Amino acid sequence: MKNATLRQLKVFEAVARHRSFSRAAEELHLTQPAVSTQVSKLEDHAGLPLFEQLGKKIHLTAAGEQMLQSSREIIQKFQEAEEAMAQFKGVSGGRLNVSVISAGDYFFPRLLVEFAQRHEGVTLNFDVVNREELLAQMRENRTDLAVMVRPPEDEDTMAEPFAPHPYVIVSAPSHPLAGTPRIPVTRIVREPFVVREKGSDTWHSLVQGFGKNLQDLNIAMEIRSTETIKQAVIAGMGVSFLSAHTVSRELQAGSLTVLDVQGFPLMLNWYVVHRRAKRLPPVAQAFKNFLMADGADLIDQALGVKKKPATRAAPTSARRPK
Repeated sequence: MKNATLRQLKVFEAVARHRSFSRAAEELHLTQPAVSTQVSKLEDHAGLPLFEQLGKKIHLTAAGEQMLQSSREIIQKFQEAEEAMAQFKGVSGGRLNVSVISAGDYFFPRLLVEFAQRHEGVTLNFDVVNREELLAQMRENRTDLAVMVRPPEDEDTMAEPFAPHPYVIVSAPSHPLAGTPRIPVTRIVREPFVVREKGSDTWHSLVQGFGKNLQDLNIAMEIRSTETIKQAVIAGMGVSFLSAHTVSRELQAGSLTVLDVQGFPLMLNWYVVHRRAKRLPPVAQAFKNFLMADGADLIDQALGVKKKPATRAAPTSARRPK
């Protein structure tokens, strides 16, 4: 094993975590043959097979299980060393590791550019994932900061709100209910809804928004892509519940419209989250401070939102730092 490399261990760990060479390749931005080559080299160093295929699925061998545990310990030690060195580099020489749920894809690059302009020499490592993957990244210490709407409800994390996040019900402008004032929730639930997948932040927000009326919601289609949902609604396939931040361009262009439904928009917050015991590198702490100070205004600027009187956000069960 003395000739094994950290790269091989990281590739192996990703394959073992996903139980898939193709998904590991996607995460690591590598080709599938490149991933297979790195795993084969590690198996050569170990002198044992680390995976076995049963049917169409791959599984870890007993040796693979031990290798996975050892690989994670080694990767963790390297991460701790990087974080320790980052303390000496300060902000300008640091590497920012931050991940955001998919709704943030519409404005977050603008925030990163602004932060990088204020702090020359910062290296950015930015990832857009769904909520479940974001929580996994925090658990496995693969990101310093997570930006989401619905923080985990446990003592192990710190979550601080930095910007409002409204959710609205949208339709095509030609929809029969477009322009109708004060639509009752009991009426809108009968319309065919195109929704995000269960487990996503948008789905959990939808559950909160409709409450007891959720059981009556007419879900016509469930789609993992917000962009595809928007196109489906524009085409007249139904209505949808989406983050206002994801539909700002379509609303400005007039291809979508917000329906005036009683009890909506649902006002939530964007949170910056990290593990409570996490020793944030200076660059991560600086970015957190940046979000708290300027995040809300920069999001509005990025989305072309005109300033409105502040609206009280709905309370959440996320734990606040003491």
